[in-house]
Amino acid sequence: MIYLRRPMTAIGILVMVALTGCTQFTGSPEKAAPMLIEGALDTLTHFRRTQDLQIIDQLIPDAAGVMILPSVIKGGLFGAAEAGTGVLLARTPDGWSYPAFYMLAAGSIGFQVGLQETEVVLIIRNLGALNAVVEHQAKLGADFGITVGWKGIGYEGSTTTNVGADIIAVVGPGMGIFGGVSLEGAALVRRTDLNESVYGEGAIPTEIIFDGTRSNPLADALRAAIAPR
Repeated sequence: MIYLRRPMTAIGILVMVALTGCTQFTGSPEKAAPMLIEGALDTLTHFRRTQDLQIIDQLIPDAAGVMILPSVIKGGLFGAAEAGTGVLLARTPDGWSYPAFYMLAAGSIGFQVGLQETEVVLIIRNLGALNAVVEHQAKLGADFGITVGWKGIGYEGSTTTNVGADIIAVVGPGMGIFGGVSLEGAALVRRTDLNESVYGEGAIPTEIIFDGTRSNPLADALRAAIAPR
C-alpha cells in the first residue's frame, strides 16, 4: 500500500501549487485571477510565435471550447503528478464566452524525480466533451469517455491518436526528463474562489460559459485574442 500512497503525496503537493495559481500566479484570488487571464493571453501569443505550436490556429476555428493553462507543473518522487490552473472559454453565437477558471490535476505511479513546467492549450472539439467538463468536472482519457490527442513540441505533427479525439492537447516546451504531459485520468476541477473573485459571489461555470449572465471586462482582451488570426 505504501507505493499507492506516494503518488498521492506528489499529487497533493502539486495540487497545492495549482491552488495558489502555480509558480508565477500566486497570491489571493483577487490577485491571482487577473494574472491568470494575462498569463493565458501571453500563452496564446507565445504559441502563435512558435512554429511547432501554431497548430492552435488551425484547430480553434472548429473548436467548441479552449482551455489555456499558462503553467502546468509536472513533478514526482516515487510517482508523477501534473497540476495547473487555467481558463476555459466556449464558442458562442456572438464569439467567445468569458473565461471560467479550472484546475487540472493528474497523477501516476512510477519512479520519477524532478520538476518541470510548461504551457498547455486544450482544444475541446465537440459539445459533448465541453459539457462534460463544464457541468460534470469530467476526467480525461478513454476510460472516462473523453479521448485526448497530442500536438506540439516533442510530439509528432500528426498521429493516429488524434483522429476523432475529443480534446487535442497542444503542449509547449519545458517538460525535460519527463518527456511530456500525461492527461490520462486527469481531473478538470472548477476553481470557485477564482470564478467568484472575477464574477461575483455564487458565480459558476455554466453561468459564465453557457448562460452569459456573468461578465467582466477584465477578460475582453483574451476573448478577442482567441479568435484565429
